[in-house]
Amino acid sequence: MSRIVNIDVVDLRVPTSDTLLGSDPFHKKPNYSSILTTLTTDDGLVGTSVNFTAGAGNDWIAYGVKDLAQLTKGQDLEDFAADPGSFYKLLIDHHQLRWLADGVARMAIGSIINAMWDLWAKKEGKPLWQPLVDLSPEKIVQSIDWRYLRDVLTPEEALEILQKGQDGRADRRAHFMSKRGPKAYSTAGWLGLTDQQIADTINEMKTFGFDCFKMKVGQDLQHDRERLRFIRKTIGDDALMMLDANQIWGVDEAIAYTEQLAEFRPHWIEEPTARDDVFGYRKIAEALAPHGIGVA
Repeated sequence: MSRIVNIDVVDLRVPTSDTLLGSDPFHKKPNYSSILTTLTTDDGLVGTSVNFTAGAGNDWIAYGVKDLAQLTKGQDLEDFAADPGSFYKLLIDHHQLRWLADGVARMAIGSIINAMWDLWAKKEGKPLWQPLVDLSPEKIVQSIDWRYLRDVLTPEEALEILQKGQDGRADRRAHFMSKRGPKAYSTAGWLGLTDQQIADTINEMKTFGFDCFKMKVGQDLQHDRERLRFIRKTIGDDALMMLDANQIWGVDEAIAYTEQLAEFRPHWIEEPTARDDVFGYRKIAEALAPHGIGVA
C-alpha cells in the first residue's frame, strides 16, 4: 500500500520575455513559467508533474494545487492504478470547485493527476508512457467520463475501436521502440525572433536529427509569407513545416489567411480558431483539405 502523505508545490518563474522565446500572436512577451508539483507516498515514492503558463497567473495555479491537497492526501496509489477515472471524478466533480469549470481549476487538477501517473509508473518501475499503453481496452473505457461524449461516441463503440486496434499492437510498439519513440518536432519559429535566430535554431536541431519544424503565424500576412519563404528554404523541401496560430483568428479569417500560406506546403495548422469551436474546426478542415493542409 502506498498512500499520499505530502504535496509540495514550486512556483517557478523563467524570464523568457527578454529574449522573446515563446512569443506568438497573442502572447507577445511571455515569461514561460511552471508549476512543479511533487507527491510523496508513505513508502518513499515521489511523483512529479510540470504545468506551464505564460507567466502571470502562475501563482493562481500553485494555490489551486495546494488547495487540492486536502482531497489528495491519504489517497491510495493502488486504488488509483485500479481505477484512475474515479480519482479524476473526485477532483473534477467537487460540488463547489466544479463551478470554476475550465482554466485554472483544470490546470491545477491536471498537475495532481499527472503526478499520480508518475507515481504509478515509478511504483511499477516503468517509463511514464507505459502504464497508459499497457491498459486494456476495457480499462481505458472504464476510466473515461462519458457524460458529454456518448451522444457522438458510446462506450461500446469506443471499446470496439480499441479492441480492433489490438491487432498489430505489439509490432507497432516494437517499431516505435526501435526508433526510440514517436517523432518529435521543434518549435523553432517563435514570432519575436529574427530570421537569423530561427535559422540558427533550425540548423542546431538538424544536428540532432530533427526534420519537422513548427512556426508561429498570425500577426501579419505579408510578414508571415516572407518568413515562411525563408523557413522553407532553410529547412529544405523534404522537411515538414507546421504552423501554429494560437487561436488568433475567427473561422472564415483562418481559412482565408491559411490559404495564402499554402504555397509553402505546411503540413498542418494548429489552433487556427477558438479551441472549443468544434463546428468551426470542421469547416476549416474541410476548406483546407484541398490544399493538403491538416488542422491540429
